[in-house]
Amino acid sequence: MTGLRIFLGAAILGGLGAAAPFTPLWLISLVTLAMSTGLVVCGLIILWRGGLVPFGQALFFATGAYTVALAGRWFGVTDAFLLTALAVIMAALVAFVVGFLLAQYREIFFAMLSLALSMILYGVLVKSETLGSTDGINVAQASFLGMKPRGPGYTFALFWLALGMVFSAWLGVSAYLGSVAGQLAGAIRDNEIRVEYLGISVTRLVHLKLTISAALAGAGGALAALSISHVDPQMAYWTTSGGFVFVTILAGAASVPAAFLGALLFEIVRTIAVALLPGGWQLILGSVLLLTILFVPEGLGSLMIRKRPTISDKGVA
Repeated sequence: MTGLRIFLGAAILGGLGAAAPFTPLWLISLVTLAMSTGLVVCGLIILWRGGLVPFGQALFFATGAYTVALAGRWFGVTDAFLLTALAVIMAALVAFVVGFLLAQYREIFFAMLSLALSMILYGVLVKSETLGSTDGINVAQASFLGMKPRGPGYTFALFWLALGMVFSAWLGVSAYLGSVAGQLAGAIRDNEIRVEYLGISVTRLVHLKLTISAALAGAGGALAALSISHVDPQMAYWTTSGGFVFVTILAGAASVPAAFLGALLFEIVRTIAVALLPGGWQLILGSVLLLTILFVPEGLGSLMIRKRPTISDKGVA
């Protein structure tokens, strides 16, 4: 990643942050939620490039969200930065443990096993009175380095925190995708036996990818919990994981910024669909997904990446 791209990215996010006080609060909240989804999708892109499609990413999303809620309720932690860090660590830790099992599987088995794990967490949350059962848990308003903004100020503070998380995720994921481990994703997807012949453990690489993607999902869950001020078992349900896969298809795996654009487009379409057709908004979302697959099969990210000319494009046999 060039210094110019980093400067442009920082300038765009800084401009969005500066414009926040002049933007309607409902739009700020919507964009904050979209960025929480975008963080999860960033992690899915890492797995997607390696040919891995998990249907249970809600496991780590809910882990991050419940970590925020329980750290505040049980231990009195209120700082948003500390709560987010705890959520990232807990989600990564859960992924590290279950990764010893998940990293052994590929394709539909990987997808369904991850789904099964998220549904196990859903069942635990629903049956546990300590964890709020089906009602969930309210999340107290957080502080920011000792400051306790209220009302619109709290919404703006969360938005600025989200912008910082987006910038950090963008730099971190781009750096990882540019590393040797990240560059091997395509080789793992195409023929992992050849990668093994190079003396590289594919299982360890998949384990690493899963842990990084879970950390990002945990960050997204923390941001969602702080934004909504409530967590419930629905965060671990399979439909939540399906929503993340939906946005990943919409965004594609070609570009990290596309993850956030796809998440924002998803939230806008869903908001409009609910307003237009409250009893059948899923019909509109499904139609958007169908059109995306038909006309932009590689997602929005493919429109943002300049395609390098191939030998055949140059007319060389």
